[in-house]
Amino acid sequence: MADVIFIGLSLSSILLLIALGLTIIYGAMGVINMAHGELVMIGAYTAVMTGIYLGFNLIAALPVAFLVAGGIGFLMERAVIRHLYGRLLDTLLATWGIAIILKQAIRLEFGLSFLDIHIDGLGTGLQNVAIPAFLNQPWSIGGIEVQSYRTFIILLTVFLALVTWFLMYRTSYGIQVRAIMRNADMAAACGIDVKKVSSLTFAYGSGLAGVAGVMMAGFKTVSPDMGSSLVVDGFLVVVVGGVGSLLGSVASAGFLGQVNGIFATYSNDILARAVVFGVVILIIMWRPQGLFSFKGR
Repeated sequence: MADVIFIGLSLSSILLLIALGLTIIYGAMGVINMAHGELVMIGAYTAVMTGIYLGFNLIAALPVAFLVAGGIGFLMERAVIRHLYGRLLDTLLATWGIAIILKQAIRLEFGLSFLDIHIDGLGTGLQNVAIPAFLNQPWSIGGIEVQSYRTFIILLTVFLALVTWFLMYRTSYGIQVRAIMRNADMAAACGIDVKKVSSLTFAYGSGLAGVAGVMMAGFKTVSPDMGSSLVVDGFLVVVVGGVGSLLGSVASAGFLGQVNGIFATYSNDILARAVVFGVVILIIMWRPQGLFSFKGR
């Protein structure tokens, strides 16, 4: 049972990284970013490309993926999303369109095997990223065999979650973000540069998605469609935890990851997904505002 819980924790960790970005983006700007899963995919392909052309291993690819995904997110916000604030449906459709563009661009560039076109080093466009040898060696705690790579995922996620918490609650930038979450107009009236803070927030959330993509690439095939289901899982975590709540994202990611891991181990992935959706529906019916939502005033 301990190994099942550990697998659930590693799944929860990746869900948490994806959800943290969604939480601060939606909380600060009210934007439902449908392209968030494609930013995860961009991070995974960054790991592939840096491995081929720069010889980077998975760990060295992490900061590069953060910068690449964050840069794309920054451009998305500056070019499209900032012109649509306050128009929820429009931002949803716009980011959905961006998601399709990113996916098709990757498919055309790196997945042209159906046209008998191959990119050197990429083959069919379906890739795996090699895990460093020292992360492939299992180790034992109290007679329980623990996988090093899953341990690395958990520890990295804990570190990034703490960094995010520190940014949000112990820096002037975080005070500005939380002020915008509460009331953007009032924050602007108090002298906060709402557009600048929003751009940086969107870039940071996108960067976290890129890091999640690199970690996913360690045990999942990298393909243009890999991010489509992940954005749904991320939004489930955000909705269950409570919009804009970092604590809620941590709690709901841990809970939903464990539910998925337990049922997938003892039955199959399809049933596990069905159970997770059923649990989410029940929680929403019981507490529509999420487990940890902001208190009203």
